[in-house]
Amino acid sequence: MDDPKPEKVAVVDEVRRRLQGAEAAVLTEYRGLTVSELAELRRSLAAAGGDYKVYKNTLVRRAVAGGRHEPLTDMLSGPTAIAFVSGEVSAVAKALRDFSRTYPALILKGGQHGEGVLSSADLMALADLPSREVLLSRVAGAIAAPMQQMAGLLQALPRNLAYGLSALLDQQGGAPETTTEPEA
Repeated sequence: MDDPKPEKVAVVDEVRRRLQGAEAAVLTEYRGLTVSELAELRRSLAAAGGDYKVYKNTLVRRAVAGGRHEPLTDMLSGPTAIAFVSGEVSAVAKALRDFSRTYPALILKGGQHGEGVLSSADLMALADLPSREVLLSRVAGAIAAPMQQMAGLLQALPRNLAYGLSALLDQQGGAPETTTEPEA
């Protein structure tokens, strides 16, 4: 058997390296998209923290064989491209979903995040998540709300005590007069 061509070995190494360095990888089918539409998709993914690249399925199969990305092999049929995620997976999934709404020829096959395999439905669920900043602000608000309520209650305690004492004094006929007895 002949030695593999150096170009193919370089592509296999590149795919392996990029998969290992990415937060996640999302596989799509791009059949029917024009070159200009693919360029538009690349721009929108770059803004979301992704990089979109087309490789031959046979070379990707070689790159993932025997490694933690081997589950991606099942998704390698038809014209497949990989979106390498370097930022938030939900942001890239949202960009892919939005693009596929405009251009239905783009099909989300699935992907992998960490050790977990993501189905097309999983990617759609991730796309529906709010951004990380929004989620963090919601968590901060949820943590701060009880503390704000407690501070309001602690402020109300002495005020309500004063109102209660005032009402009690009014009910009793006012504050008792103090009499000073002359010194003898």
